[in-house]
Amino acid sequence: MESLPDYLRVSRESLGHGAPVKVCVLGDMASIARDLADAMKAEILEARSQGRAATLIVPVGPVDHWPLLARSINDERIDCRETVFVQMDEYLTDSDVWVDESHPLSFRGYLKRAFYDLLDPALAPLPENRVCPDPRDCGAVQRLIDARGGVDATFGGIGINGHIAFNEPPEPGETSTVEQCAALPTRVLGLSRETRTINANTVGGSIEVIPRRAVTVGMKEILASRRVRLYCNRPWQSAVVRRVLHGPVAPGCPASLIRLHADASITVADFVAALPDIRLR
Repeated sequence: MESLPDYLRVSRESLGHGAPVKVCVLGDMASIARDLADAMKAEILEARSQGRAATLIVPVGPVDHWPLLARSINDERIDCRETVFVQMDEYLTDSDVWVDESHPLSFRGYLKRAFYDLLDPALAPLPENRVCPDPRDCGAVQRLIDARGGVDATFGGIGINGHIAFNEPPEPGETSTVEQCAALPTRVLGLSRETRTINANTVGGSIEVIPRRAVTVGMKEILASRRVRLYCNRPWQSAVVRRVLHGPVAPGCPASLIRLHADASITVADFVAALPDIRLR
């Protein structure tokens, strides 16, 4: 075990100690979903208390929180017509256009079915406030953010290679500095082998169905958000969470750059907080 990086030895009790990121450990996947739904609702209500509508950058997955948030909005009659939800990424075809909403892996399609369609139309965000980065005009996201006076909060997860949204680490042979990584804008890019492989794990291992291209909100927009709230509910995230919190702040693990943010947190399930089980089996 002497060859293991030091961050893989960080105990559950020490997770986040010495890092400028708040860490919260919850129970199972259901508790993660409930907390994420409540955190999004809190941002919407906080903006309303200030006489304005919230602007949020949101992931599609983890996915279980969306119906919970829809139920809360309906039950509490929260007017979200002017709330802006900026979907952080979407798969593209090889021609760099959005996969169709009917595609089984379309983030847009899932968000429509699991959230927007469940809302009372009198409360739901207006169509123009349901935003997905457009590969034909990637600059539109930043223009929208500027017009809205900034992003209240970015919510998201962490990929197995440390990506946040689809901001991938440099490929072998590529170089990048922390400053260059932090300045990456919304853009079209190819997905890494690691991302396609772990995403195939959620569809029965069918890597051939995972698109090779995507559009993503950039590190620039994420790090400029007033708050960054990451959630991890997969057992394989035990190692990468430790890398984000206790490894080097480096482009090789883009999510590690949240340690440069003034108000960032990571909420994990208890099995993610557990030490990685590194052994043959």
